[in-house]
Order: sequence, then structure tokens, then C-alpha cells
Amino acid sequence: MCDTDSIDDMNEYARRAAELTRRRFGALSLASGLALMLPPVGGAAEVTAADVEIKTPDGVADAYFVHPSSGAHPGILMWTDILGLRPAFKTMGKRLAESGYAVLVPNPFYRSSKAPVVPEGASFADDATRQKLMSLMNTLTPDVQVTDAKVFVGYLDSQAAVDRKRKIGTAGYCMGGPMTMRTAATFPDRVGAGASFHGANLATDKPDSPHLLVPRMKARYLIAIAENDDQRDPAAKSLLREAFDKAKLPAEIEVYAGTMHGWCALDSPVYNQTQAERAWSRMLELFKTALV
Repeated sequence: MCDTDSIDDMNEYARRAAELTRRRFGALSLASGLALMLPPVGGAAEVTAADVEIKTPDGVADAYFVHPSSGAHPGILMWTDILGLRPAFKTMGKRLAESGYAVLVPNPFYRSSKAPVVPEGASFADDATRQKLMSLMNTLTPDVQVTDAKVFVGYLDSQAAVDRKRKIGTAGYCMGGPMTMRTAATFPDRVGAGASFHGANLATDKPDSPHLLVPRMKARYLIAIAENDDQRDPAAKSLLREAFDKAKLPAEIEVYAGTMHGWCALDSPVYNQTQAERAWSRMLELFKTALV
């Protein structure tokens, strides 16, 4: 999975993070702390949350499952960024559940380590941390991603909190963006919507490029692109638009002005609250209309 483009993406993220002064990082940390208390858009449902373990062909995956405390609701499979399952993503999963969804956030690196795979506060700008995470990401081949998607969608469909009469949605951040597309292509009749936030390598010249899977999907899509990712690879959005247009699938594909790779994760050093909130609202609108 980790080709030259992936390394470029991650190294650019690290370089940008390292450029932040201590004062600036402190301000961003405060903003992220406040963001952890952001309310759901459109009201809050009481939720039930638990750390769960899920058997897979390769072991046992640790994950976070959160859902409204009563009733059955559309399931959402949320794929994390390269830092994996951690408090920020549990907060994001909980917030989505408060908007009326049953949300599963798995640890993508469960084959190697339980979450969190790096200590709280670890920076991707740190060389040792970056090398460890890149090594972990290398293990997540397209086949591995499909294996996990099958297990996690199956888990959602086995839960009483999930309404199996309604479509499932999937959301992914950074490396999780391609995972949403492989999930949607693997379950075309089950996955009704996908959302990718600063997704890495969604459209490349490689034979396993995620955009080549669009003809196998039936899901509507939101693809939120970081401005600096678009500057590095401006052709990607055109390839994505062409793929969705040919498949006659609705897709909202937008470059978010003033954002850097990683801007939607609450604990990111480049978190952009204004644009992250706008992207979150677009995801909620997509799920509301597509998960029927």
C-alpha cells in the first residue's frame, strides 16, 4: 500500500507539523481540546459505548462501538488515519453516534498491537514515530483491507443496534480514504455512502488505484480534499470526478481552501475547525439522504 506517493504525503504532513512553533502548536492543542466538546450537528441522542473485540481470520481486532442507547440505526464503519484508534477518533465516533448512527471504529493495526499504537501526544514529525507508523501502514495491503472490511461490516450487521434494512455508511481519514472505497466496492448492495477526508492516493496510475473500483460501487460519495494535497497532485480530483461520472454515481468532490493534509482529525496539528465542521456537516447530509 505504501508507494512513493504515500511516503510523499506522510513526509509532507510531518514537515508541515514540524514547522509549527511551540506557541502555535499550543494554540492548536487548545483548539483541538475545545473541539473534543463539539456538539453533534442537529441534536444529540443518548449513546452507549464500549471497547469491543472482534474475531478475524488473522486474530482479534480491538475496536470502539458506539450507538444510540435505544432503537436500531444505520451502521457506520469509520476508518482512522495513520495514527490509528485513539481518544480523538473515539470522540469523533461518539459524536457521529449522537447524530443517530451505530458507529464502529476499529484499530487497523490490530495484527501488530492493540490501540493506541503510539503514546498519547506522539508526533508524526518525530522520526522514530513516523517510521513505526509507516511500517505498520505497509502491512495494510488492499487484500488485507478487504479482509477487514468483510469482518467489520459483518460485525455491524450482527448488532441489534444496527438497522439492517437501511444501508451502511463508511468514513475514512488519510489512509482510511482508500479503505472506504474498497469497502464500498466489496459490498455494493450494502454500502450506500462513503466519505473520504484528506484521503491518500485515491486516484493514481497504479493498477490497484481505488478510483478504478468506482464501477463496482453503488455508494454516493463525499471526497474532501486538502488544499496542499491538491497542489501536489491536482489531477487526482479530475480522475475521481471522471470515474464517478462514468459510473453515474453522485459524488461531491471538493478541495477545501486553506487546509493541509490531516485537517479533519481533532488532534491533528493542522486541524482546521471551520473547514472540518463544514466537511462534517456535508457528511451528515450525505448519510441522511443515502442511508435509506
